[in-house]
Amino acid sequence: MQHTYGPDALAPVTLDRREGPYGEVVLRKRGDDFEIIANGCFLMDTSDGRSERLLIDAALAALPADRPDPAVLIGGLGVGFSLVRAAAEPRWGRIAVVERERAIVDWHLGGPLDAISAAALRDPRTAVLTTDLLAYLRTTTDRYDALCLDIDNGPDWTVTEDNGNLYSPAGLADCHQRLVPGGVLAVWSAQPSDEFEQALRNAGFRGVRTEEVGVARGVPDVVHLAIRAD
Repeated sequence: MQHTYGPDALAPVTLDRREGPYGEVVLRKRGDDFEIIANGCFLMDTSDGRSERLLIDAALAALPADRPDPAVLIGGLGVGFSLVRAAAEPRWGRIAVVERERAIVDWHLGGPLDAISAAALRDPRTAVLTTDLLAYLRTTTDRYDALCLDIDNGPDWTVTEDNGNLYSPAGLADCHQRLVPGGVLAVWSAQPSDEFEQALRNAGFRGVRTEEVGVARGVPDVVHLAIRAD
């Protein structure tokens, strides 16, 4: 989620800075809001959260209403808004969260972001997997009714070069394989992408569409949606 701050905006305060296997990750606070920065690139903050919640809501709405206890995989813990939304919905039967940055997990487990996510993390349906999303998709045998992915700024604006592999034909094939028939792939992006919609169709998904969330300035945040054929 991108924001442009004016000259009167409060200066951010750095709460933690870590160097990890994927580069630098920073937690900052600006006024009442928290921000996560990865390798100098703004990832997200707690000022809004509508599009992160839409990621979950749109995926659930695309599933049949009578599907019992659907399982959801959330790719990216971030500031926790998507997880909190999923945990607030009793329809979800199992909630897995994949987050490769140990620092972000720590910030939620008793750290500054604990107030946002503590209840959701204690939910017995929730499991946090500290691993790389693509590595998990390629090695697990688990399958899901929904994959809700928000690991960077979208297919056209990746934070690290290797993140681009998720949006490649091979990465989308991995997503397709991890979904049950009729399962939903939902991908957050900081901007719409006609090319990514076509890539989803080329990967064998149907019902490809994009839902938008307007922002104060610039292009809208979006959630790309696609269904694995039965």
